[in-house]
Amino acid sequence: MKKLISTALMLTIISFLSSFAQVQLSDSAKVSLLTVSPWDGAVYALYGHTVVRVEDDSTGVDACFNYGYFDPSQPHFMYNFLRGKTDYVLGVTTYQQFLSENQMKGLEVVHQDINLTAEQRQQLWSDLYINALPQNSRYRYNYFYDNCATRPRDMIEAVVDGTVIYPKTEKNQTFRDLVHECVHQYAWMEFGIDLLIGSDADKETTDREKMFLPYYLMVAFKDATVQKNDTVSYPLVGSTNIILEADSEDVGYSELGVLKPAPIAFALLVVTLLISFLQLRFGHNKTARIYDTLLFSVAGFAGLIITFLVFFSEHPATSPNWNLAWLHIVHLFAAIFIWVKSMKRVVYYYHFINFAVITLFLLSWWFLPQQLHWATIPFSMSLWLRSGFSFIYERNNYLKNRQYKTVSYMLAGWRG
Repeated sequence: MKKLISTALMLTIISFLSSFAQVQLSDSAKVSLLTVSPWDGAVYALYGHTVVRVEDDSTGVDACFNYGYFDPSQPHFMYNFLRGKTDYVLGVTTYQQFLSENQMKGLEVVHQDINLTAEQRQQLWSDLYINALPQNSRYRYNYFYDNCATRPRDMIEAVVDGTVIYPKTEKNQTFRDLVHECVHQYAWMEFGIDLLIGSDADKETTDREKMFLPYYLMVAFKDATVQKNDTVSYPLVGSTNIILEADSEDVGYSELGVLKPAPIAFALLVVTLLISFLQLRFGHNKTARIYDTLLFSVAGFAGLIITFLVFFSEHPATSPNWNLAWLHIVHLFAAIFIWVKSMKRVVYYYHFINFAVITLFLLSWWFLPQQLHWATIPFSMSLWLRSGFSFIYERNNYLKNRQYKTVSYMLAGWRG
């Protein structure tokens, strides 16, 4: 099925381009930037989208160039996605197809006319046409630095005669801040992203780096100017207007407050306290071990993903990641070893080290060079408490058994 979709996409592009091969645009041709509002129907669409449109009534050209297609037929797609080796494709559709698709989704589309000369429009058309050919259409996608918004910007800048001067933005923001703006309604997604991207995402972005988001590119283009020389400059965009209104009936996505990460994390912490109390008070060791198996297994699998992103992925801003202090793959081994009697001593030392590491992590939480999600505290405290209580429980058992084995204890029992 995936190969069928990929083949259909390639055939569509080839048939579309073949009808416009070597077209010479007329003087009335236009180039515009189309910005699509975010859509909650797919994870990748939450950030909006950017498309370059080339239209010419004289030649019949009305094409939308879209750098946002990914090829699901790529071998080992998910593995390559995690490694940051996902290839995206420049696709081409008609303007009517583009408009119909977004109208059906109820999205807003903003149209910006780009001020280009006839020669510049022809050059951009030729560049886009060559880029869209099957042998050239793939590129190595990079979420922050090379995506469906940065590519159109770079293509337009390449044909402009002069330097594009963009307006200054009002706020100092990091990549994490910008991502949060797009996913703030999706609490679990925001939490997951905060776990996966590391401290590099908390560096302050430049005005140009903010343009990886289509909205910021649109705003930057609106007031940008082209500086030809010391005395001559002109606006990059001639006009900005909304060509497709957003569906007013779309109420958007919402989550129940009690099901968000922070309440769930605190609920887990309460359960952890209860399990730990029962273990210390009544010696419910089997119940505690079952709970620990579930808790540390989940933490271990999360740590496995983070470890992979830190050490084996080319994704930007995933390394270093301070979440490795409490989410790491060693938890997986602990979840298994707690059921193996011969590994009892190993688990004992594991809990001691894990308790110490998470203690340092929690104490230095405010000072770490990485913005961490609030739910991190109660989630990590659950692991911290289980390691602490398990260490104390095993320590007490060890001291009690040691007492029973002393000569003085045995003599006291014999005399009694």
